[in-house]
Amino acid sequence: MAFDLERFTDTSEPLRWDDLDMTVFRDQPLDPQTLRTVRYMCDVEYHTTCFLRDLLVTPSHREEESAGFMTTWNREEFWHGEALAAVLAAHGIVVDYDEVKAKRLGLGWQLALSSMKQSALANLVGQDFVAVHMTWGVANELSATAGYRRLAEMTDSPTLAALVTRIAQQETRHVAFYTTQARARLETSEKARKLVRLLLSKAWRPVGSGIMEEDEVRHVFGHLFGGMQHDVDKLDQRMQRIPGLEGLTIFDQAFRRLAIA
Repeated sequence: MAFDLERFTDTSEPLRWDDLDMTVFRDQPLDPQTLRTVRYMCDVEYHTTCFLRDLLVTPSHREEESAGFMTTWNREEFWHGEALAAVLAAHGIVVDYDEVKAKRLGLGWQLALSSMKQSALANLVGQDFVAVHMTWGVANELSATAGYRRLAEMTDSPTLAALVTRIAQQETRHVAFYTTQARARLETSEKARKLVRLLLSKAWRPVGSGIMEEDEVRHVFGHLFGGMQHDVDKLDQRMQRIPGLEGLTIFDQAFRRLAIA
């Protein structure tokens, strides 16, 4: 089924959390492990604007549908960051976009090098880079959605469960776009299928890798997926439905590399 971009943009709304009572965290605070995971998720969501900046130097921004989607996607991810920041604020932890932006800019030459590397890769592979971007997006959004759903299952807080369930619902729309685009591009190009398979198998890392310390990446994904091999396998199985990715196990590989699985 084709992804209806116009409907996606027309129905995009700020994530609602004003009906959730954040004051409950004063008497019933989240446990340290969960709070650490929420902080990670908040930082990653706020970093989306930085990711968008990097993508503007690739062929993806010249694609009408991709550019249209990314504008709304960026906005929705920012709203997710704001909602998670409200949970943290209720625990006395202040996080705002300017702080995260400063952290990103603090990477200095590493940030500049990252953008240059992405631009160079895009110029090297040409239009097939869009297929890479779309398929990479599937992996990232699948793991984000699964992570929010796992957190909703794990937490004893009805407030947090309600919030992250709403975030997961918005994330599923992102998964749908990336999946539709990836399939369309990979079905028609053997070259793109080989390139995407190679890059995913060699370079994909869990969302947040590269901007967060590896100990934090290990904590979050271990917290959410440790001992949950069935869930990890389901993520790989979703990716394997995409043309050219049959038998690929990027999630299992990544988690084993982090000594999680």
